[in-house]
Amino acid sequence: MNKLVWRNIGRFVLLMAFQLLVLSNVYLGGYVLPMLYVLFILMLPTGMRRIPLLLIAFGTGLTVDLMNNVLGFHALACTVVAMMRIWYADRILTRGEPIVINTPSIRNVTPQYFITYLVLMYAIFYLVYFTSELFGSRGFGDMLLATFLSTIASTLLAVLYQLLLIKKKDEV
Repeated sequence: MNKLVWRNIGRFVLLMAFQLLVLSNVYLGGYVLPMLYVLFILMLPTGMRRIPLLLIAFGTGLTVDLMNNVLGFHALACTVVAMMRIWYADRILTRGEPIVINTPSIRNVTPQYFITYLVLMYAIFYLVYFTSELFGSRGFGDMLLATFLSTIASTLLAVLYQLLLIKKKDEV
């Protein structure tokens, strides 16, 4: 297996362990639910084929669902994010150029484009997640507030992760 595959496996294990052991126990004020593991899906190579990307995203979400004893909310939200990522990664990160970024990160993409990408993808994730989980019990206003606050918290965590753990620029 090549180095990129091993790096992605290591990132999956690290982010999933942190999510399941630490962040799954954090739910601030009933509105902030940080989900750093979604960053694994967002950092997969931009030239990845659709079906493997969707299967990886579904499997990632299903793993969190099974570990947290949830009914499939994470699997649904991750799969939708992967579908949206296919379109938005080309338009935001590569700006329509035919290049493949092996590891999209704040270190090898213009920071404002990468942060825009993170905010958009996390907003989509949380809209789907909270719509499926909270809409019937809380209402539209609470769902939007939880989406906004959780998107900000997760984006800040993702940027912090990138700045602390991604040391050098990966090859584009």
